[in-house]
Amino acid sequence: MNIDKGPTKGINPDSLPKMLYTVRTKKLMDDLKTIVELSHEFGTPNYVKGGGGNTSVKNETTLWVKPSGTTLGGLTEATFVTLNRNKVNELFEVETPAQPAAREELVKNFMAEAVENEAGRPSVEAPLHNILDTRFVVHTHPFLVNGLTCAKNGEATAKQLFPDALWVEYIDAGYTLSVELKGRIEQYTREHGKGPKIILLKNHGIFVAADTADEIRSLYAGVMDAVKREYEKAGIQTGLEIAEAETAPEIEEQIQQVFGADAQHVVSSGMFACVPGPITPDHLVYARAFPFTDELTGEAAANYKTRHGFSPKVVVGTNRVFGIGTTLNNAQLALELAQDGAQVMQLAGAFGGIDYMTDRAREFIENWEVESYRQSVAS
Repeated sequence: MNIDKGPTKGINPDSLPKMLYTVRTKKLMDDLKTIVELSHEFGTPNYVKGGGGNTSVKNETTLWVKPSGTTLGGLTEATFVTLNRNKVNELFEVETPAQPAAREELVKNFMAEAVENEAGRPSVEAPLHNILDTRFVVHTHPFLVNGLTCAKNGEATAKQLFPDALWVEYIDAGYTLSVELKGRIEQYTREHGKGPKIILLKNHGIFVAADTADEIRSLYAGVMDAVKREYEKAGIQTGLEIAEAETAPEIEEQIQQVFGADAQHVVSSGMFACVPGPITPDHLVYARAFPFTDELTGEAAANYKTRHGFSPKVVVGTNRVFGIGTTLNNAQLALELAQDGAQVMQLAGAFGGIDYMTDRAREFIENWEVESYRQSVAS
C-alpha cells in the first residue's frame, strides 16, 4: 500500500510536524471522501441489496469500515467505524473456542475493543479488509457475479476468465473466512509477489482491492463485462422476466391471517421462478432459504414453522410472489432478494446450474447472532 509522506526538502524543521499533520489530514479527508463515493457507486441494486456488502479505507494505523447492517448508499464520512489496525490483527493470535456461538461472541467482543469511535458495530468482514494490503476495498454481491460464484462450474470458469483472481470455496462468513483467507492471501503473495486484487467467494460475492478509486472501477468493469459476455454466449438473458398479473389484495389479507404478526406488511410482484434453496448469506438473511409454496392454511403455515423454526419471508401464490415482514422495509427486502435469487439461478445456467449451500452452512447463518443483528438494523 502506497502511503504518501509529503515533501520535506527545503522545509524549516520546526514547521515540519505541523505541515506533515496538515498533509496527512488532507489525505485522510480525501480518502474518506473517495470511499464514500465508491460506496454510493457500488451501493446500487446491481451490486448489493439491503445492508449487503461493505467498503473500507486504511492507512498505516487505522481502518475505516462500513458499520454492520447499514447500506452502502447511506454512508457518509462520519458514519464509518474507525478501528485500530494493530488491535484487529491481534484477533488472528487469539485462541478461540471450538463451539461456533462461543467463538463468535468472543470475536464480537474483541472487535468492539478495537473500535475507536461511536459509529456502531464494524462489519463482520473488517478483519479481512484489514489484511488486504491496499488503500481501498469494495466488497459486493452482484447478481451478475453470483451467477458465476453460485454455479456448479463456477470455479473452473472463474479460473479461465480471471486467472489472476483468488477463488475461495464457501467458508462461513466473518472470523472463519478471515482466518482462512489470511493464509490464502499470504500464499498468493508469495507466489505472485503481490496480494490479490480480485477475490471471488463461492456462494457469496466478490472483493476488489486497489490503491486508487479508478483501479477499483476498472477491475469491477472488467469482471462485469467478462461475465456478461459469457451469459450472451450461452443465450441467457441477464434481466429477470416477471409475468404480469393483477394485484391480489384478498391473498394479501389471507397471508396476514395465516402468518399473523410475522406478516404485518405484505408486498408483491408478478410471478417469477423463486430459487428453491439457500444460495448466499444475504438471501438467507433477508428472504430465508425456502419460499412458502403450500396452500395458505394455518396447518400448512404451522408445518413450515415446525420444519424450519421460523415463518417464511417469501410466499409463492398462483400468479404472484409475496414478500412478508414485520416492517414494510423487511417485506420489500424479502421480495427484492427473492427476485435477486431468481436472477442468480437463471444466470447460473450458463455455468452448469445452481449449486446450493450445504445444510450446515445454512444453519450457521440462520443461527448466527451477527446476521440477526444485521437484519435488525435493516428493519
